[in-house]
Amino acid sequence: MIAIELVFESTLKEREATMANMSIPAMERNLSPAQVVALDKRRQWGLVLQVIAGQFGFFAVLLLLWTGQDLTYSPGWVHPMFYCNVLTGLMAVIFGLYGTYLRRGRLHEY
Repeated sequence: MIAIELVFESTLKEREATMANMSIPAMERNLSPAQVVALDKRRQWGLVLQVIAGQFGFFAVLLLLWTGQDLTYSPGWVHPMFYCNVLTGLMAVIFGLYGTYLRRGRLHEY
């Protein structure tokens, strides 16, 4: 009985020495409350930008319908739908990459 209590007390001391949630990256374990709020806000903006990137990607796929027709029937270098589609695709990639950059850190946050 005494041996069980000693083992139990030693495991309690080990738990107090370590952090409860070890899935948090090492750089985020000692942040102040203000820094945690700034980190959460940065990650929320990253998620918003990823959603916007998804919307731009969806519209880029829809614009493919008109882009094919524009490239087939428009004369010379005048292809307005093609240019809109390229711009929309670039915006989707840019917003997606920047949103992913802002959300760096934990993998399974949301």
